[in-house]
Amino acid sequence: MQVHIRYFASIREALGMTSERVDTAAITLGGLRDELIARGGAHAQALARGRAVRMALEQVMGGDDTPLHPGAEVAFFPPVTGG
Repeated sequence: MQVHIRYFASIREALGMTSERVDTAAITLGGLRDELIARGGAHAQALARGRAVRMALEQVMGGDDTPLHPGAEVAFFPPVTGG
C-alpha cells in the first residue's frame, strides 16, 4: 500500500526532506518505522529505535501497534518540550 509520510523538526533536517510517498508492506506504524530504518543511512539514524520519536496517523498520536491503511498520512517528529 502507499502512504504519505511527513517529517518534522530535527528528523526533517536529518533526512533533508519534508515528506515522501512510500510503498510499504507494513501494517502498523512500528512496522513502517522499521522499514524506514532498514533503508540505512540518515533514515536509520533519525528514526533509530533508541531515539525518542513520536508518530502520528491522520494527525492523531499513535504507537508501534497503530494499524496503517492505504493512503494514510503518517508523521514522524521528535518529542516537544515546553517551558
